[in-house]
Amino acid sequence: MDLNSASTVVLQVLTQATSQDTALLKPAEEQLKQWETQPGFYSVLLNIFTNHDLDVNVRWLAVLYFKNGIDRYWRRVAPHALSEEEKSTLRAGLITNFNEPINQIATQIAVLIAKVARLDCPRQWPELIPILIESVKVQDDLRQHRALLTFYHVTKTLASKRLAADRKLFSDLASGIYNFACSLWNHHTDTFLHHVSSGNEAAALNSLERTLLSLKVLRKLTVNGFVEPHRNMEVMGFLHGIFDRLKQFLECSRNVDTDTVFRDKLEKTIILFTKVLLDFLDQHPFSFTPLIQRSLEFSVSYVFTEVGEGVTFERFIVQCMNLIKMIVKNYAYKPSKNFEDSSPETLEAHKIKMAFFTYPTLTEICRRLVSHYFLLTEEELTMWEEDPEGFTVEETGGDSWKYSLRPCTEVLFIDIFHEYNQTLTPVLLEMMQRLQGPTNVEDMNALLIKDAVYNAVGLAAFELFDSVDFDQWFKNQLLPELQVTHNRYKPLRRRVIWLIGQWVSVKFKSDLRPMLYEAICNLLQDQDLVVRIETATTLKLTVDDFEFRTDQFLPYLETMFTLLFQLLQQVTECDTKMHVLHVLSCVIERVNMQIRPYVGCLVQYLPLLWKQSEEHNMLRCAILTTLIHLVQGLGADSKNLYPFLLPVIQLSTDVSQPPHVYLLEDGLELWLVTLENSPCITPELLRIFQNMPPLLEQSSENLRTCFKIINGYIFLSSTEFLQTYAAGLCQSFCELLSDITTEGQVQVLKVVENALKVNPVLGSQMFQPILPCVFRGIIEGERYPVVMSTYLGVMGRVLLQNTSFFSSLLTVMAHKCNQEMDQLLGNMIEMWVDRMDNITQPERRKLSALALLSLLPSDNSVIQDKFCGIINIAVEGLHDVMTEDPETGTHKDCMLMSHLEEPKATEDEEPPTEQDKRKKMLALKDPVHSVSLQQFTYEKLKAQQELLGEQGFQSLMETVDTEIVTQLQEFLQGF
Repeated sequence: MDLNSASTVVLQVLTQATSQDTALLKPAEEQLKQWETQPGFYSVLLNIFTNHDLDVNVRWLAVLYFKNGIDRYWRRVAPHALSEEEKSTLRAGLITNFNEPINQIATQIAVLIAKVARLDCPRQWPELIPILIESVKVQDDLRQHRALLTFYHVTKTLASKRLAADRKLFSDLASGIYNFACSLWNHHTDTFLHHVSSGNEAAALNSLERTLLSLKVLRKLTVNGFVEPHRNMEVMGFLHGIFDRLKQFLECSRNVDTDTVFRDKLEKTIILFTKVLLDFLDQHPFSFTPLIQRSLEFSVSYVFTEVGEGVTFERFIVQCMNLIKMIVKNYAYKPSKNFEDSSPETLEAHKIKMAFFTYPTLTEICRRLVSHYFLLTEEELTMWEEDPEGFTVEETGGDSWKYSLRPCTEVLFIDIFHEYNQTLTPVLLEMMQRLQGPTNVEDMNALLIKDAVYNAVGLAAFELFDSVDFDQWFKNQLLPELQVTHNRYKPLRRRVIWLIGQWVSVKFKSDLRPMLYEAICNLLQDQDLVVRIETATTLKLTVDDFEFRTDQFLPYLETMFTLLFQLLQQVTECDTKMHVLHVLSCVIERVNMQIRPYVGCLVQYLPLLWKQSEEHNMLRCAILTTLIHLVQGLGADSKNLYPFLLPVIQLSTDVSQPPHVYLLEDGLELWLVTLENSPCITPELLRIFQNMPPLLEQSSENLRTCFKIINGYIFLSSTEFLQTYAAGLCQSFCELLSDITTEGQVQVLKVVENALKVNPVLGSQMFQPILPCVFRGIIEGERYPVVMSTYLGVMGRVLLQNTSFFSSLLTVMAHKCNQEMDQLLGNMIEMWVDRMDNITQPERRKLSALALLSLLPSDNSVIQDKFCGIINIAVEGLHDVMTEDPETGTHKDCMLMSHLEEPKATEDEEPPTEQDKRKKMLALKDPVHSVSLQQFTYEKLKAQQELLGEQGFQSLMETVDTEIVTQLQEFLQGF
């Protein structure tokens, strides 16, 4: 591509590509795509985006195309890779001038230079770093800033490389430029502080931007550039100096107005200081040891004393708390139980920690956390009144929860209390003692203090297990507080029911649960919405607990379910509805069939909620989960839900519909439980299976559930299902068998095995294309035992239950293998006998014995030749299934099922589903469970004897080992 002639054309096409008119836009994009692989194209783009006289949008687009080209064509091994000559020209052009006037374009240029550096620096681009270093020294403000911006992006990108050789190169680079980077940062920092002291805010902001960029460079060099940073005096000098710099910057913030660009940039710089310390501690815990004392002193003074008043802000406090937490929890600083096994570095760090965390320090931290940071703020109380649902979402982990102050303080409290519980337990118990009895509803401060202490007691529940008699406290203190109905007492009602939820799985007598259920029923009718939502959460924790007893809960079930349903209708936020639905699901799951009388209202409401939640896929996931538990609770009665249920399953499992990305996993689970609990097939339920073939093609993590669904249809209505879908299913299975894991192959074959078990004739016909593969796998001695076992299970069904089809299959295979039928049959029997040990399931072992015995009586020489092996398998099978009847002293087949028994399910057991009942009925007809192997063996041997005559039969029996014959005779005594 000639640069001079091409520039005008490319510029014109780029201009069209920025157009809003699709008639211009689409052809332009196509043309640019074609040019991507043309030599010289990126040189033209470079000329365009470095020409400041051109339209900004055109230049922006040129930069983006250049950046994408680096990703695709810069590597030598890439298809259509750029030539070395063009790359050399481009590298030189990129760092000729650092004078881009537009910030956004300057950032993109810095990023693309970093991308090239990642691939070429330092070997093919040794001049990059020296030029950047020289450029950040210039006096021109714009050039200096752009060079510093590029310097940061290059450093950041090189620091992210993980190969050992790349890390060594970055380490060499860091050692070479660290002194300069420190000097640069100190220069810009001093300049900034000078401008602040002289009151020149505009100049200060200019310097602060450079301070921030140079500190970002230092962060990457410090954290990623040294293997043993504690041995480098410059590194440790910089880190020790951070604390004094932080104090200077925090003082600067004292007199800066909030909500200004300057304030925002200043806070970002302060936070970056803390990130340097946190990253260094994370990557180099032992190198951080000399900084432990100073870090703790600094953080504790600013967060827990008056030093921080007027200068700290929320994000800074969070960072300081994270620093304390990381030091407290750091595994590298925890000695072994046997101190002598610990490293000297660990012991030194532990000694520093212990010297700092004295009783007075720990006590003050604990008291300040509880009495200051745990207090509900005016802002939170206002939100409670104005947006109660928003308040509960924030409290339980909304989008901003991770970085907000409250969860951070709670996590720090938990970690410190766990680490120093012997010291802090008496402190918290004393705070509890002071708050015994009711609190004056007019004293809001006292109410908030009690709320904070109760919060601490809930968070420390596990640590306080041996120190608090919670059952007595519940009866004497907490229960009466729940009965105070005054509106100003609602923070405590909410906190107390939350506190009980924290303790219920730690230490709470089962006998007290009815009292708790009574309290929950009352609180679910509380005038305050936040209290009701918190009560629902505690209810979930209570029913989820392993000590939950249905008999205690049932008297309150109707009331609770009705109140939860009313709460579900009342709340409007998607997150809150999801939460309440989750509680309802847990209740339904725990009481199972007992829920049936009470679900009418919910069943009527869910279709409306599903329609309203069309834009909220996560809420629809919660509805699917509720439906799963509802279907399980309703059992066969769930058929009444089909007008709503089946379209929901249809949508959730249709891969052509966008929502399936969110709904598929739960939708498949709902589909499965619907089948398992269906009393009979319906045309609509059968029609949904049209969604299955695309799901099988995906070969996703949901395949296992898909196979369970297919089996569910086979057990529910094999004839209709197989006649409608078996042909397509068989094609999908043939494709899957060649391309999935061993476990996947077994799942496919189990479906075929179940089809043969339920309907031997139709199953053989419908899955006929798969059976030659099974036959071949047997005679070739499939190497995976689990696959071989399944092969033998499938072939056992065909041989035993569809003899004529087996004969035709043998004919087909003889033709395919170019062998005699008898020879092929002999090979199959021989391999079957040889690989019998691959079969571990008792049912399949008995099936194999029945199947091979079904070849008798026979005058076929091959079968007679393999007679010894057949008898061996029969005797093995008899050993597996014959047990002694203690009443009669005789042996009987333990796998026989003479009638349907439905033992009552205990409270811990799930009641049988409709599918369980179908499987039980099927088992009654299955030869494995309806035919006595002992009698079958006797009858087959008797028939063989009659066919051959006494002498011929005796000759045949002589081929069997005498020990086996003896065992056989013992099993057949009495016949």
